[in-house]
Amino acid sequence: MLNINLKRFKNVILALPMLILFSACSLEHAPSTTGIGFREARFAEIAEMRKFRECVKEGEKLDKIASRSGGYGAYLSSARVLEKCETEIGPNFSGVGTEERMQAYALAIQNYVKGRNIKNAKSGLKKFKLKFRNKDFYYPDGTSFLQTMEVLIGTHDPMSFGHLSSLNVNKVLKSEMRRIDYWKNQ
Repeated sequence: MLNINLKRFKNVILALPMLILFSACSLEHAPSTTGIGFREARFAEIAEMRKFRECVKEGEKLDKIASRSGGYGAYLSSARVLEKCETEIGPNFSGVGTEERMQAYALAIQNYVKGRNIKNAKSGLKKFKLKFRNKDFYYPDGTSFLQTMEVLIGTHDPMSFGHLSSLNVNKVLKSEMRRIDYWKNQ
């Protein structure tokens, strides 16, 4: 009888670490992606992005018209529409379509510059930097959107030769800024 109890005791002792191990495992489930709440939230995100994309299409259409006409007012109209697209996105959807939103907002800022409304361009650039922290775009020639806009709207002092050389802006813009600096100092 003592021998049988000793065997049971050994089995219990051997099984104890396994019981502790299994009890440490959590049986909680990951958040469900099939419930009604998830589907409603996803539907709301999709509806918001559709609304945003329709708005952007309108702004891009106005941008193309502005490119053909070259009129300042047309660029400003496009910029206002594109800026409105971003401001109408609700706070619950601020993480949705970040890349698309950045592109549209960047086009709005660029169109404010083309439309010669530097005040709104500066304001838009400040908002862009706050909404999309540590993010930038690059033009096809590899130059930085943020640095180019900062030079164009005057938030950077581009006139020192070394500083202008270190910026990632287009060579033509650098050359033009140097030309302006030269004639200012004559």
